[in-house]
Amino acid sequence: MAAQTKTASSARGVLFVHSSPRALSPHVEWAAGRALGRAVNFTWGDQPALKGSLRTEFYWEGPAGTGAQIASALRGWEHLRYEVTEDPSAGSDGGRWMHTPDLGVFYAQTDSVGNTVIPEDRVRYAMEIAGSNALELHRELRLALGQAWDDELEAFRHAGEGNPVVWLHKVG
Repeated sequence: MAAQTKTASSARGVLFVHSSPRALSPHVEWAAGRALGRAVNFTWGDQPALKGSLRTEFYWEGPAGTGAQIASALRGWEHLRYEVTEDPSAGSDGGRWMHTPDLGVFYAQTDSVGNTVIPEDRVRYAMEIAGSNALELHRELRLALGQAWDDELEAFRHAGEGNPVVWLHKVG
């Protein structure tokens, strides 16, 4: 009997680098290429929401789990804001990773149309922590959805050519 080889399912997704210092951009390409197992060249453009920064979008294909490898390769880099998406594929859930310098990495499973999936245990934990406090439940669910990451990245997502820039200011 011939041995059967198991092949990983194919996946695809997008790497959105929302802001990268110019000097870091070649290193971002190298790290993403290493995660993909091949050299990549991004088309960089100015990021109007943060003077001196660049932005890019890169559509990728690879084995299931490649999104996690790309996100891990870029994790923790100071001044880098990015998102990685991986579409669901046969036998594999989709995923979304978001990173900001202040918040670090957030991961969420996604369904077939890109909605964030909150696992039952996480919902139960939120209910347990909140008790009867509706505001605390709201806070916990926002955390489970990655709302703080979405809030911080929103200005960078829409600051492309022809779109108005929404400037964020820290009040301290």
